[in-house]
Amino acid sequence: MTKRAGRHPEKALTAVTVRNAKPGRHADGNGLYLEVDESGARRWLLRIVIQGKRRDIGLGSASLVKLAEARDMAHDMRKIARAGGDPLADRRAARRVVPTFEEAAKACHGDHKAGWKNDKHAAQWLTTLKTYVFPLLGALRVNEIGTPEVRDVLLPIWLEKPETARRVRQRIATVLDWATTKAFREGENPVHSVTKGLPKQKDAAEHFAALPYDDVPAFLAKLRATDQATPTVKLAMEFLILNAVRSGEMRGAIWREINLEAEQWTIPPERMKAGKPHVVPLAPRSVEILQEALTLARKPDDLDTLVFEGSKLGKPMSDMTLTMLLRRMKVEATAHGFRSAFRDWAAETTSFPSDVVEMALAHTIKNKVEAAYRRGDLLQKRRVLMAAWASFCATIPQTK
Repeated sequence: MTKRAGRHPEKALTAVTVRNAKPGRHADGNGLYLEVDESGARRWLLRIVIQGKRRDIGLGSASLVKLAEARDMAHDMRKIARAGGDPLADRRAARRVVPTFEEAAKACHGDHKAGWKNDKHAAQWLTTLKTYVFPLLGALRVNEIGTPEVRDVLLPIWLEKPETARRVRQRIATVLDWATTKAFREGENPVHSVTKGLPKQKDAAEHFAALPYDDVPAFLAKLRATDQATPTVKLAMEFLILNAVRSGEMRGAIWREINLEAEQWTIPPERMKAGKPHVVPLAPRSVEILQEALTLARKPDDLDTLVFEGSKLGKPMSDMTLTMLLRRMKVEATAHGFRSAFRDWAAETTSFPSDVVEMALAHTIKNKVEAAYRRGDLLQKRRVLMAAWASFCATIPQTK
């Protein structure tokens, strides 16, 4: 450290007085003090104002830090504080050890594991990362990982194992978000834009761009506050997400299908992909949305009118209306992709049986034997599932 010539009070400390000082606090000037304990231990203290607040900063033992060094350290910190900086934060950042991706993943897994009801999922979560991610990213510090590094992990499995690739992408995003909340990295999560550099998957109909489920609560909070759409469009988008239905099913809904007292929505077979009626249990927030939509309805007493009417009287809103809303909000996802977010959330954070989740999505059972033995529509179990999803969607987003 470069020695600086500075002006000090007439009674400034000297090497001799530092060595012989009695118990107490002894001023050197400019906020620098020598503190001596009854035991004889001596240490340096800098009293300084940082961003309007007085702070005391320890500069180390006087047996290790000489007087000139203490003065230089104090000078550097005062200079940073005068410029509006925070020398304490700078020192903590310099001391912080940024973990590797593997270390961060294991710590993240430990933090989240208690909240997962499914032990099998908890084990698979980390195994997936060990298999596909650690070989490439495991040794990298989390603040060194960008979009190119994430792309290199996903590319080999993006087309061959699209479902696995999607889960790997989600789990990388979770680890990097965890690292951001721990102040180990800054900026946008590189996972969010990685699909732009990946080839189009062959079965595009089955792999719509989806928002990671961890980001859904923040998106919904932003959706409610945005001025990028009409109240009806915003309600329609939220209703679509909370009920994990297809865009066409939501856009074609009429009031006759809604039973607010029973808190359910019955979609007729002619509007379902599988050609079978589908009953959707409505969580409290979904009921609130419908009540709000009713106040906006042009013909509230006509049960055959659309719940979420388009700009033209009697016409449903177009799918492009939802797409444009997402584009204006700069969200890299499709309206249909929220079904994938719901499915990932259910698989990765809950213990709901897969058949309950698949029935909530109104998926056709391809296995004829399984289909023959399944009885009923699991309505009550699905009601609990959809209420849990709505509660998750209502969580207060964490500031990153």
